[in-house]
Amino acid sequence: MAESSYSCSVTQGFNFEKDAQQIVGHINYLKIGDQEIKADINVTNPEDIAKTVKVVGVASDIFWAGGYADPIQFSCQVATENKNLISTLVHKTMANTEALLTFTIYDYDPKAKKFFKCFHTNDEKLNCLINKAGGELEMQMATDESMEIVSPKNFQLNLGVMPQDEEMSLHVSVSVDGKFAKKFGVEVSA
Repeated sequence: MAESSYSCSVTQGFNFEKDAQQIVGHINYLKIGDQEIKADINVTNPEDIAKTVKVVGVASDIFWAGGYADPIQFSCQVATENKNLISTLVHKTMANTEALLTFTIYDYDPKAKKFFKCFHTNDEKLNCLINKAGGELEMQMATDESMEIVSPKNFQLNLGVMPQDEEMSLHVSVSVDGKFAKKFGVEVSA
């Protein structure tokens, strides 16, 4: 199974430079349990640098082993208000471990000379559960401020999610024209 693994530039994600051709990523939407995490960071849209988008977090890493039931693990930087909200969730006993999310990772195509979506949900919300590893939920919120970017204040969130019992799609591209979709999750009939 071919894995999808991207190490993103947080610096480029927050302070986009059109001449820097580094991978960048955004967590566009995130809901944990009943709590929607606010998209409160304005960043440049790499596909149209004249536009900004509001995102929940700027990705630093994302990994998926490629199997239908394999979890997606990601790290991203969130702003102070979301850090406080997620920290509260981390310290509570969560009865509802459902998660909805959308994300977009961008890479640069040197032949087409532009950024493209290389790993994304195609704006479809993935219906997930927070993954468990060793009996613990894979959700950690840093208490110390990240120093890679000092303004706005940001904090690292690590989250692992596994698919619920339905068939969804993850979209992968290797260039502007080389696009395909892979199954994520398996439909289970009652």
